[in-house]
Amino acid sequence: MSEEKKQSAAATDMKKLRQERKEYISGARDKMKGQNKIIKALKEALSGDPKTIPELAGIMEMKTDTVLMYVSTLKRYGIIGEGPKDGDYFKYELTK
Repeated sequence: MSEEKKQSAAATDMKKLRQERKEYISGARDKMKGQNKIIKALKEALSGDPKTIPELAGIMEMKTDTVLMYVSTLKRYGIIGEGPKDGDYFKYELTK
């Protein structure tokens, strides 16, 4: 098989694969957009003073466990850091 035929066959296979997985790819893209929107809102909420998880949940109108998941993830990657403790909760702030 010539090199051109191999490339053409590979391109056809990729086109077929993309078509088969179109719904999955679209769903994954939408999920990523939603996550990026939440992360952006979280960063905006933390752009001022440090806030606790319940404060962030109230501002973002989300459940505290969901906010905690996002804050924990961003903390792991060094985007958010723990600040001083306010009662039973730590305050979180942007590090970057």
